[in-house]
Amino acid sequence: MSRSLFTCLLLCLSAALHAAPPAAADAATPANSATLTDPPSRIQARYDVLKGGIKIATMKETFTREHDRYQIESVSQAVWPLTMLKAETIRASSSGTVTAHGLRPATFDATRKVDSDRNARAELDWEKHQITLIDRAGRRTAPLPAGTQDRLSAMYQLMFLPLRDMKVLKFFMTNGSKVDDYSYIVTPGKTVTVPLGTFKAIYLATPREENANRTEIWLAAEHANFPYKIVITERDGGQYTQVLTGIDVTP
Repeated sequence: MSRSLFTCLLLCLSAALHAAPPAAADAATPANSATLTDPPSRIQARYDVLKGGIKIATMKETFTREHDRYQIESVSQAVWPLTMLKAETIRASSSGTVTAHGLRPATFDATRKVDSDRNARAELDWEKHQITLIDRAGRRTAPLPAGTQDRLSAMYQLMFLPLRDMKVLKFFMTNGSKVDDYSYIVTPGKTVTVPLGTFKAIYLATPREENANRTEIWLAAEHANFPYKIVITERDGGQYTQVLTGIDVTP
């Protein structure tokens, strides 16, 4: 199975985002009526991942909150016939605290059943403003930018942001190996159709750049900005789609 598939599987709910340092206001803006002020205690989401309209993988996500602590677990698995080439399973987890401005991750882990040498971990120390990155290159420490999210917490953080009042969303994100800055153009007033139906949506898209991958995200505007569909278009024109097939929410 190609490396691009596994990149897609991790990017989808954790955001394949691109590029510019976040303004402080983006990370610290209070939630408005379109966002969550009291997140649910549990969210279970199921997605299909498709390439060219053909299902190639499934993804299951579970978000749990207990008071001011949160945990996110993600499992991505290839489906037949790709499993004949490599029966890979990717697991990712994020844990941290729930603050007045959303999620503040403390640890992030990404592990692979087969390609375990590509496992990665991030430890975020908000008191020291440092992030420790651990992967096959070793262990190293770097400055921790304000508002940094990880690949899992990034999508759930969208539930806390007043996106209807924003034109551009900018923030930093880690995958356990590095910290990158990302930027999306925000467009409200759209719709998205998934197997569950058609919903009002807020549309996020990375700026168009020549010879660069592009990510598009449709958030259900009346369902706390939860991601219902994601499309990643690679520089060679190949396209991956992640679409919500089921969701269960516990208040």
